[in-house]
Amino acid sequence: MYPDSDVKTSGYDRIATMFSPKGRLYQVEYASKIVEQGTLGVGIIYNKGVLLAADKNIVSSLVIAPSIEKLFKVDEHIGAVSSGLVGDARRLVKIARQKCQENRMLYDEKIQVEALVKEIASVNQLFTQYAGMRPFGISLIVGGVYNGKSQLFETEPAGALAEYTAVAIGQGKKKAMEMLEKEYKVGTTLEKAIKLALKIINATSYEKKQFDVNNVCFAYIEEGKPFEIISSDKLQALL
Repeated sequence: MYPDSDVKTSGYDRIATMFSPKGRLYQVEYASKIVEQGTLGVGIIYNKGVLLAADKNIVSSLVIAPSIEKLFKVDEHIGAVSSGLVGDARRLVKIARQKCQENRMLYDEKIQVEALVKEIASVNQLFTQYAGMRPFGISLIVGGVYNGKSQLFETEPAGALAEYTAVAIGQGKKKAMEMLEKEYKVGTTLEKAIKLALKIINATSYEKKQFDVNNVCFAYIEEGKPFEIISSDKLQALL
C-alpha cells in the first residue's frame, strides 16, 4: 500500500507539502501514478507544424465519442493533450486559455508557446507548496507554432516541464517512447506523423482488441493555419 516505510510510520503522504526523511513528496508521486493510468497521448513535430493525438479508450457502445475530452484547443496556435484526471485537465486548460486572452489584451499579440507552458508549470508547482491543496493529477502535452517555430512540451504534476521533438504520456508511455525514438525522423511529413501516431496507439492500447478509429482524436497546428481537428474519415483512409 505504501511506497516506502517512512510513509507508514509517520504519515508523510498525508500532506502534499511535507517532505519525507528520504526527500520525497508522496502526494506528488501519487499524482504521477494517476497520470500513468490515464489513456495514451502523443505529440509529434513534423516539417510544417505540430501533431497531437490521443486515445479515448471508449469501453461502451453507449458512450458518445465526442463527449470524451482528451484533446483541447487552447488558442488558435496552441493545443494540448491530457492524461490523468479529466476534471483537472479542464481546470488547467481553462487557466491556460485565460493566460492566452490576458496576453492578447495586454500586448496585442498571441502568447509564446514556451511562455504559456511555464505558466501552466507554475500553477502545477503552486499546488505542491501550500497546505490544503492537492497536486493536479494530470500531465499535458502542449504543442504550438509561434512565428514559424514549432514547439512541443510535456508538463508534470510536480511543475516540471521539458521540450521534445516527439513525446508520449499516459499508459503505455514507455513502449510509445521506445517506438518514437526508433521510428521518428526530424522533418517528417504530416501524413507520416499521423501514421506513426496511429501505429503507436494501436500497438500500446489495442494489442488484444480491435482498433477503432472513432476511439482516437487527432489535431494539428501549422503556421497560418489554426488548430484543426482531423476527421475520422481521413484517419480511416490513412489506415
